[in-house]
Formats: sequence, C-alpha cells, structure tokens
Amino acid sequence: MEHPFARRLRAGPVIVADGAMGTELYARGIPYEECFDAQNVENPDIVEGVHRDYIVAGADLIETNTFGANRVRLGSFGFEDRVRELNVRGARLARGAREICGVPVFVAGSVGPTGRQIEPYGRAKETQLEDVFKEQIAALMEGGVDLLVLETFGDLREIRQAVRAAKAESDLPIVAEMTFAEDLRTLGGFTPEQVVDELAGEVAVVGANCSVGSNTLLEVVERLLTAGAEYVSAMPNAGWPARVGNRVIYLSGPEYMAEYGRQMADLGARIVGGCCGTTPRHTAALCRALRDETEVGGRIEVVPSVEPEGGPEPAEDATLFARKLGRTPVISVEIRPPRGANPAKAVEGARLLRAAGSDAVNVLDSAMARVRMSAVATAVLIRQQTGIDPILHFTTRDRNLMAIQSDLIGAHALGVRTVLALTGDPPTLGDYAQSKAVYDVDSIGLIRIIKQLNAGVDVAGNSIGSPTRFMVGCALNPMAEDLDWELSRFQEKVEAGADFVMTQPVYDAGLFRSVLDQIGDIDIPILMGILPLQSYRHALFLHNELPGVTLTPEVLERMERAGTAGVETGLQIATEMIDELAPLVAGLYVMPSFGRYENAARLVEQLVARAPGPRPPLTPARR
Repeated sequence: MEHPFARRLRAGPVIVADGAMGTELYARGIPYEECFDAQNVENPDIVEGVHRDYIVAGADLIETNTFGANRVRLGSFGFEDRVRELNVRGARLARGAREICGVPVFVAGSVGPTGRQIEPYGRAKETQLEDVFKEQIAALMEGGVDLLVLETFGDLREIRQAVRAAKAESDLPIVAEMTFAEDLRTLGGFTPEQVVDELAGEVAVVGANCSVGSNTLLEVVERLLTAGAEYVSAMPNAGWPARVGNRVIYLSGPEYMAEYGRQMADLGARIVGGCCGTTPRHTAALCRALRDETEVGGRIEVVPSVEPEGGPEPAEDATLFARKLGRTPVISVEIRPPRGANPAKAVEGARLLRAAGSDAVNVLDSAMARVRMSAVATAVLIRQQTGIDPILHFTTRDRNLMAIQSDLIGAHALGVRTVLALTGDPPTLGDYAQSKAVYDVDSIGLIRIIKQLNAGVDVAGNSIGSPTRFMVGCALNPMAEDLDWELSRFQEKVEAGADFVMTQPVYDAGLFRSVLDQIGDIDIPILMGILPLQSYRHALFLHNELPGVTLTPEVLERMERAGTAGVETGLQIATEMIDELAPLVAGLYVMPSFGRYENAARLVEQLVARAPGPRPPLTPARR
C-alpha cells in the first residue's frame, strides 16, 4: 500500500510544516542553556502545547522535539544514556497533541546532525555515525512517528549515514534536508546539484532548511528542482541568523515569509514550513498564502496575525523590542559591563531583569570614560546567554570613522540590532585623563552613518553588500541647563534619522511636560529615564558630579529630610514621576544605582504588575 505521506506528496495540496520548537520553548520560559530535548520529560505540557499551537495554526506536519536527541549532542548535557527515553517521549507528545486537536496531521521524527566533524577535518569516522543515528531512529519508531525528517545537515557524508540508518531501522518516508549558506552551498561546500545527485534516489523528499532566510532558500529550491529532485521541501529561518548554543534563533515577519513560501510553492516545492525563529503565527500566515482558510477548517483563525496599531512598521528581522516599541509600553534597564574579563554579573543581571519583565537592557559603552569590557562584547554575551534584546550604547569618543563602521558591522553580524548613538563623556572625566578623544563625528553624525549602513553603503560610498538593519536611538536631556541648545541638538538628531529617544533621569514632571510641548509632534517613541535615588549623599553626587543629571531643589530637600529612609523616598519620587508622566511616553528607561539589578528588577515587577494581562499601549510623545 502507498504510504499516506507519499500519497499526499503526489496528489497535493502543498504540505505546510510547523515552525521552530526551540524559539517557542524559550518564549515559554525554557532558558537557552537548558537541553531542549530533555523538556519532553521535564516539561511535557509545554512541549505538547507548542505542538497544539502549530496544529491550531494550520500545520499539516509537526516535528518531534528531538532535533538534538542523539547520544553525541545529549552527551554535552550528561544525558547520553537517555536517547530512547527522550525520543520515545517526544514522539508520543506530538501524537498526543494530534489526538487532542483531532486533526490528522503527520508526525515527523526530527533527526539533526551530531555536530562532530568527519575525517580528515575531524576525528569522527563515517561508519561510527550510522550507529548513533540508528539508536535515535529506532526510538522514534517505537514512539510511533509517521515519517522521518533529517534536518540541518551541512555535510553530505553525515546525512548519508543518517539515511542509511533510517533505511536500516524503518521503511518510513524520509525527508532529507541540508542547510545552505548565502553562497548557495552547504557548510561542507556542497552545491544543490550535488545534494540532488547524492540523495534524490535514496529519499522521498530532498530539501533545505535553516540557512539565512527565505530569500536565499528560494534560490536553493529552484536549483534543487532544476537538478531533478522530484519532491522538494523548504523550511527557512525567520530572517538573518545569530547563533545561540547549538542552534540559531531568529525573529522576523510572518507575512514576509508567507510571501516567499507562496513563491516556493509556485516553483514546485511540495513541503513548505519554517525553521529557527518561526512561530505559529508564521505557520498561520503560510496557510493563508497557500490555501483557502476553509481547507483547514478555520484553524488558522485562532492565531492572530495582525500587528497592534500604532508605531512605525518594524523591519522583517526586527527584534521583539523593536516590534513592541510604540505599540505597547516597554521597559529597558541599564547594564554596566564589568571592569574585568568576567561578565557573570552583567549576564545574571540581564537574566534577572528579563524574568522580571524587562523588554530590553541598555549596555553602556565605558560610561564616565572609565575602562570597562567592550560594550559590543557584553551586549552579544547577554543576548546569547539570556535572550533579552540589548540596546548597545555606542560612542564616537574612542573611534575614528573606520573603527565606527567596522565595529557597527561586526556588532550587526553578531546579532545586535538596536544602537543608542552617543558622543560619549570626555576622557578627562575618567581614569585616563591623558588619553586623546577621537570625535571624528558626534552623535548626530553617528546616526547618519548608521542610516547609511542601513542603506547598504559605507561613508565612502562603497557597497557593504547586504544592508544592516539597525534601529538607532538618540539621547535627550530634559533637565539640561541650556535647554535651548539641547532641544536644537535633539531636532538635528531627529532629522538625521533617529528611530527612538531615551532621556536622562527625570525629576521634575512640570519641566518634562514643558519639554514635550516644546518638542511638539514627533513620530518617534520616547522612553523616559528613571533613576531611583538611594540617599541624600547619592542625590548630591548625581546632581554635582554626574554629567547630564540635574535634580530640583525640592527633590534634594526631600532626600535630605528622608535620612535613613532614603531608598524608600527615592523610590517614591521615581514612582510619582512614572504615575504622572507614563501616559505621555512609549516606555521607561530604568537606571539602577550602583549595579543593584535586584532593586531594578523589583521596580520592573511592580510596573508590570500594575497592568495585569496585555499592557495598554502608550502613545509616543505628542502623537
């Protein structure tokens, strides 16, 4: 008898596959550093919930949460003896989700590469890998999968061993997917034509997944089909990659991917789905693009696809912070990079703040001209280890035009997408007063440079290839002594192309309202600075020694009267500012004193708790 999956391939319609598992597990509280495959046992309800959401979104095929469940990858967590347990459980969870939803979707056993390099570049022998794959595939068979998806392989020699193992252990249909880079070659240097020559006669479907997004994969699909593959699958990432652990995580627009999915199907792809960074919303968008809603019984209606109103449309590979900004209240908290080489405190602080509800963290760039770890390195470490979006403070103080552009391009390659453009405190304030500042450009010039990189060219007019996708912010000091000069500079920053604004700490609500009135109607979100005072001595220090911070006589007097209750009084002053001014801005920029991230986390928790459920939108200033 013809297998139902083979019959569906032959007869159509196009099979819509699900999207990322890791992205969804992380979104539901599983840290990146955890073993995702182990969640089949440790958090089965969460895994099953992900499967259900993809089915509800309209997927015809769901993959088991077993991508890394071979003995080699599990060994890095000390779980090498749990291969059978995790794979059997993963298959049964997917089947259970299918039964709960009552929809006849295909359950595919996901099998990823081992991560080992094969001779002569590595120590692994091809024949050793076949046994590794046999062990995993046998367990997936025991769990009851309908077919096998061998995915994200970069080396033809390794996927050949996985195919041999699959054929030895089962007679199920095999989907074999390689991952291709921007040059349309696999990580092992193989072309789509070579992949077809090697695999087309051995498996049911030859395909591509992961890679660098839909655009590149569309070309791969065309070449696979031209090379003679009968059935082709395509499961691209949601945009550009940033590596986190053994996989890559992305965020991009569902409608954008759906349009490319339609083009892939028009070329002849028989399976279209998503890989890293894709969500049930991407699946729902694919269903809308590839078929009538009636074909999935209205399932896709359960998953909302319309972005909230308000705010500029974010780029397709925008961060979560960018997608929220201007649409719902956001909170970002300041993080100071370490003075030495150990980033643990900064990373743990960011993790604590994310758990409290912060949407982003601001990573300072040697503030006060005092040497600290590179802001770029700190931001990347925070992003990779916690998943929270960093806002990179970037100064022109220490960099000439060449270094500015090189550092920005490097930061973009490492996944940083949000930059706060600053001129920077002069070296005379810091520990190296004898050092010479560069200041080839100021913050206004920096904004223009970033916008030029976003257009795909450097300052000299040379092409940089793919444009960057930075969202760039600027600073505003509403408490500046020379407010006319400050507002004139601010207007130049807006005209240069700033996408959002972050202010210095606000301690005078009336003055802040006046500044907003003077700014008038601007179409970019403003985040108001909040720095809770700790004591009268702290207040005096900020007022007299910290550039850009000015306290009113009334605030200084209240802190002096507070005595030993300085922390409570400082928090009360901050809360008063928030209560009165929050409706006028798009969010808050919290600056913890003395690196006390736990205090900032408590404030963030209080702010989030004030609005149970979805937080109501705050309009950008004067909109």
